[in-house]
Amino acid sequence: MARKPKRDLTVEEQLARGPMDLPFLMLVMILLGIGLIMMFSASYATAYYDSKVADPLYYIKRQAMFAAVGVAVMYVVSKINYQTFRWMSVPALIFSIILLLLVFTPLGREHNGARRWLYLGVEFQPSEIAKIAVILFFAARLCKRDSRKPLRYKNRTFTGRMLNRLERIGFLELVPYVAVLGTVLVLVLLERHMSGTILVMVGAAAVLFAAGINIWWFIGGGAAVGSLLAFIMLATPYMNARIELWLDPWAQRQGNGYQTVQSLLAMGSGGLLGLGLGNSKQKMLYLPEPENDFVFPIVVEELGYIGGAVVIILFALLILRGYWLALHARDKFGALTIVGIITLFATQVFLNIAVVTNLIPNTGISLPFFSYGGTALLIQLGEMGMILSISRQIPAPKHD
Repeated sequence: MARKPKRDLTVEEQLARGPMDLPFLMLVMILLGIGLIMMFSASYATAYYDSKVADPLYYIKRQAMFAAVGVAVMYVVSKINYQTFRWMSVPALIFSIILLLLVFTPLGREHNGARRWLYLGVEFQPSEIAKIAVILFFAARLCKRDSRKPLRYKNRTFTGRMLNRLERIGFLELVPYVAVLGTVLVLVLLERHMSGTILVMVGAAAVLFAAGINIWWFIGGGAAVGSLLAFIMLATPYMNARIELWLDPWAQRQGNGYQTVQSLLAMGSGGLLGLGLGNSKQKMLYLPEPENDFVFPIVVEELGYIGGAVVIILFALLILRGYWLALHARDKFGALTIVGIITLFATQVFLNIAVVTNLIPNTGISLPFFSYGGTALLIQLGEMGMILSISRQIPAPKHD
């Protein structure tokens, strides 16, 4: 039986099969490896002394499993032609909004006074999906911005003249983005998830800025949003208490300030070179949640300021490499997608380290690749896969 001749690959298929960016992949894998080691060290005592778990390997076994699945997901996503993400953006956005609404049904879960989790076989935060969905939606629409024709209205009426003015200053162009972003932000804010609200805004703003939206809209919008957030923080007892705690955690050392104080003590006791891997004292049930949001203090305590600095430098290199890939992306959609993902990632790293060092009030945000959380790790590695997929189609440099 004669074999069918192989079909010639299209240009799109050939581009999608290019080599992924190895420096970016290497940095992701290094940070993931260090993160798993430090999460294991930080969680060992907590898991051992927890009567419900009583297994020192409980956290690391689950995290390692999610990491293995996440790496596989990253590889599979990196093999997908990233143009696929363009048409997926609208379904992904609708799906994420539905998940955010389900949080307020019996399927939602509440922890520490915040209702931001959803249980569908596994427990996860829908806001994690909403972050990337908003970025993809904005990138898919804004990549066509240069070909958008200005709207024209009749100048004979007052309404027409007003609409023409709004079109000239770019207001009408922003209306659909403001509507989508406002819907998502309201739902996340109702979950009492301030850090999630900030991250969604940052990801969306990064894409808008990279797309060339007038800087004055960011200045005006930033002032308005900042004022609104400040009002919410000061008017909400929950947020107000956190600000008071941030200003003087030592005043509530045996109360709500206990976690922050123990975090500072952990990093201070590490010194220059640290106490050695596995030798943290604060993880012995002194520092709450050392395997989760407060894993970085254990890193500094065990590896010292030098070890903490190395981790920060690795994060910085990954972020800079991501922006380099955005600058060299094949098209605007790829560039905007990378800018959104990397800015979101960079903000999350900054906020977590700023919280554990008491630079800003506690926002309850995890450290990518380090903090315990299987679904969050899966989504993060999936996002890295998207960037690697875009990197496959970066044009090769021309040599004379």
